[in-house]
Amino acid sequence: MPSPYDGAEHLPADRVRPRRVTVDPHGPVLVEGPVEVVLDDGTCVRSDRFVTAICTCRRSRAYPWCDTSHRPRERAAQPAEDRKPS
Repeated sequence: MPSPYDGAEHLPADRVRPRRVTVDPHGPVLVEGPVEVVLDDGTCVRSDRFVTAICTCRRSRAYPWCDTSHRPRERAAQPAEDRKPS
């Protein structure tokens, strides 16, 4: 399925819908629509998802895509009755 942005560089500015980018200071950058990301080594990767989460912390195993590795890991607290010996 063609993207609404394919060939958009040839359209007048008033006919192209701008991409929405949402920045979360504690998480990824969310970009609407298909997106191409140019990596440090010059390679280009593409996501055709409706909204793509781009990693900003570089902890993701799927970098440049966010895999939620930025979230702090917390152990589930044990109920009080489980902590006391019988």
